[in-house]
Amino acid sequence: MNESSPPAWKPELDAIVGARHGGQVSGVLDQLKNMAERFPQVAEVHHQLAWTHDVLDQPRLAVPHYEKAIALGLPPNELSGALLSLGSSLRLTGQLDRSLEVLESGRRQFPNHQEFRVFLALTQHDRGTPTTAVQTLLSVLLDTCEDPGINAYQRALRHHGERLQPAANSLKN
Repeated sequence: MNESSPPAWKPELDAIVGARHGGQVSGVLDQLKNMAERFPQVAEVHHQLAWTHDVLDQPRLAVPHYEKAIALGLPPNELSGALLSLGSSLRLTGQLDRSLEVLESGRRQFPNHQEFRVFLALTQHDRGTPTTAVQTLLSVLLDTCEDPGINAYQRALRHHGERLQPAANSLKN
């Protein structure tokens, strides 16, 4: 194989991913499982298998494939998505501490990817810290919003967001 040729598995994976994007989600699952058996050390195959499990609302089955894809090494653009999806799948399976760790790691590795902060807020909420979750979402909103009305009140919103109290503390008689 010369340096410009794709790896032997790439055209097959591209065809399967194309079919999935075309709406044939459940039909590609067996094909991806077969590829994972034939190419167990190809991170991209495990990433696509995990993603397909997620699309089929099977986060518990997705987790080990995300973990393997990340461990085998993915290019940065795929690594970002795999970390985000792993963190989300962990949250959906009740592994909240692990979800928090993965999403925080992704946020540190990809500081300009605001989606990590949003998914982190979901995990914070599920971990029982809704005030922190609201603060995180408010921060993302204020850091990324271009709405002139929101921007006009940005200082006030940041001030109030920093001073949010947990609901139990604000219900004193």
